[in-house]
Amino acid sequence: MTSATSYENIHNIRDLGGMATQDGRKIAAGRLIRSANPGLASVADVTRLRRYQFDAVIDFRSNSEKQSSEQPFGEVFNWIADPIQVGNLSQDTVLPMLKTGSVDHSHSFMMDVYRDFPVHYQTQYQRFLRRAEQNQNMMYHCTAGKDRTGFASLLLLSALGVDHATIVADYLESNRSNTANNRQVLAQVEKYGLPPAVMAPLLLVEAAYLDAAIEVINKTYGGMKEYLERVLGINTALIRANYLC
Repeated sequence: MTSATSYENIHNIRDLGGMATQDGRKIAAGRLIRSANPGLASVADVTRLRRYQFDAVIDFRSNSEKQSSEQPFGEVFNWIADPIQVGNLSQDTVLPMLKTGSVDHSHSFMMDVYRDFPVHYQTQYQRFLRRAEQNQNMMYHCTAGKDRTGFASLLLLSALGVDHATIVADYLESNRSNTANNRQVLAQVEKYGLPPAVMAPLLLVEAAYLDAAIEVINKTYGGMKEYLERVLGINTALIRANYLC
């Protein structure tokens, strides 16, 4: 697994390589990388990333999350925008939530975000998994690399045959990887007289969030296998042949 400490300006980054599958195989290293926004990568970061020879870097962010200073990254990599605009985390929404909301309200908000992923964003996630069918070396990300990217990882790792406990462990790793950034955000929130505890559920990942998405998949679509193969039309056997060793 790639260590986030290896990078200067990219957070919450890791290689899915080395994860074991339920049939005893492992994901090949250096083929599938998940991360937070890599757009402000330093020169040294770009040098490290070039070694992966990515066919595509998939960006799940909306346009409002991007900065003009990220342009150099796009000049080096095949950076493909496929926005997933789930939830509304704009300042206009978050500030009233922090001022008048509660921890329970923030938690419920995130649960609803995850329930939306498998229902309303099938096209984006299908395109993502089609690239896996095509045996591409991929980096995929959103802003913090935890929610949109976390659900993408759930689908990809499930297609590869990784067990639930391992998928959840990788998902929860975002809390550790984002610790420093989250601490800064919470300090700023408190500085402006807003309750950090209400903000925390928006910054962290919880197994319950991922479980909310899985529950929708199970109840609405008949389970993960049916969702991947029938609803999204993905060839999981091909994906396994591409990346497992």
